[in-house]
Amino acid sequence: MTSHDKPHPDPAALPEAEVRLTDMQEAGNLPAPEPQVAEAGVPYVVPAAATEVVPAAVPEAVAAPVASAPASAPAPAVPRRSRTPVRETRVTGQPAFVLHSYPYKETSLIVDLFTRDHGRIAVVAKGAKRPLSKLRGVLQTFQPLSVSWSGKSELRTLIDAEWVGGMLPLERTALLCGFYLNELLVKLLARDDAHRVLFDHYVSTLNELAHDEPAQIVLRKFERALLKETGVAADLARSTTTREPVAADASYVVDPERGAREARVSDVWPVVSGKTLLDMEREDYADPATLAQSKQLMRFLLAHHLGGAPLNTRQILIDLMQL
Repeated sequence: MTSHDKPHPDPAALPEAEVRLTDMQEAGNLPAPEPQVAEAGVPYVVPAAATEVVPAAVPEAVAAPVASAPASAPAPAVPRRSRTPVRETRVTGQPAFVLHSYPYKETSLIVDLFTRDHGRIAVVAKGAKRPLSKLRGVLQTFQPLSVSWSGKSELRTLIDAEWVGGMLPLERTALLCGFYLNELLVKLLARDDAHRVLFDHYVSTLNELAHDEPAQIVLRKFERALLKETGVAADLARSTTTREPVAADASYVVDPERGAREARVSDVWPVVSGKTLLDMEREDYADPATLAQSKQLMRFLLAHHLGGAPLNTRQILIDLMQL
């Protein structure tokens, strides 16, 4: 006997309600059951193909459908997706310099680092203030380091820092110039913005200061490189009004947002010669006039891009060496 030949149950053996239900099913008058709607408050589970964060797991008794579909058309199972763990970012052996540090809680430090491949970042050095911490004597400014950290937020956790060596320490005026460089980097560099060329320029600048190179020339070169690397350096070689090359015997002012243009009588910005602008493009500061005019010009340009924020180390240097 096949499944089609299976006899129907005897109506006399069924309760009255089941007899009526059986008759309606055989006559085709019983409407199909309506789909069930999930109760309010049940968290939405993202399908497997979606990329959004999945809500917390819900117990089976809550997440399951209220009622199952008829056996002839089983409802497909709702795709479930477990929470994907966020991988912790870990960086090891990254060349870096300490720009600034300050106390954090009782025994730790927050350190502003300038790294070669990740730019300026902030890390918390846990326990760095403890007497026996190996980080205590390592996290010093102007010393090349190899650092490792972990974390995915703006404030990472320092795992390790090792002194690399190979550079002379800065002393006297050179030390103040080094702090001036660090203050510029802290105030003008955005976090997590890599500047590999600027990092190399920073290293060479520290070496030049340590070897007693003329501080004013060294600083002018670095200031110009910093503005170039951050994308705000003005064009000094061509007039923005005539689009002609700058003439060495003409007078110009430099618009911080556009570049050099011919000077006017009404200008209040620093007026410099065309020769000074061309010398700055060539990084040639042998002419005393170029050195003097470039100092005033760079002070004006940096003040604009700093939004008027004062540079504490510059004021000290002005007092000491008329920078």
